[in-house]
Amino acid sequence: MTKPALLLIDLQNDYFPGGKFALWNTDAILAATEIAITKAKAKGIPVVHIQHIADSSLGIAPFFNEGTEGADIHPRILAAAPDAPVVIKAFADGFHQTQLEETLQQLGVDTLYVAGMMTQNCVTHTAISKAAEKYDVSILADLCTTVDEMIHNIALNAASTRVALVPSAQVL
Repeated sequence: MTKPALLLIDLQNDYFPGGKFALWNTDAILAATEIAITKAKAKGIPVVHIQHIADSSLGIAPFFNEGTEGADIHPRILAAAPDAPVVIKAFADGFHQTQLEETLQQLGVDTLYVAGMMTQNCVTHTAISKAAEKYDVSILADLCTTVDEMIHNIALNAASTRVALVPSAQVL
């Protein structure tokens, strides 16, 4: 029997309209992710927020600077999963120098449903991370977005040789 977790990567204010780097299709992704969280919780699937905070030792980043509203997880996502653990990262790979592995071990999961923002960057890098190889990993393609539809689709196609691409309705 599998024990999945829903990983929500970088659903942060700077990626939404009014933020410093608004992405494509965010309204639809936000609404679909809220539904996915509700379905996951109903099935007992834990949700894990992964939040990117820029490394301040490198100077001021274009976005996701610590302590800014833009770096905060979107309030509707936090409202949908207020008790979910938050893993802070500074690199595209959600496992690299973070508490993600420890969090997943505490939850006892063996399957990862990966969703979130910057399909070609943080989503795919986390999904195909060396540290993720011990898990059954799927990217929930309908719960991801990036700067535009073409880059989103190119990134999904590239990742498809390493991990499954599944619609969220199939697993949640």
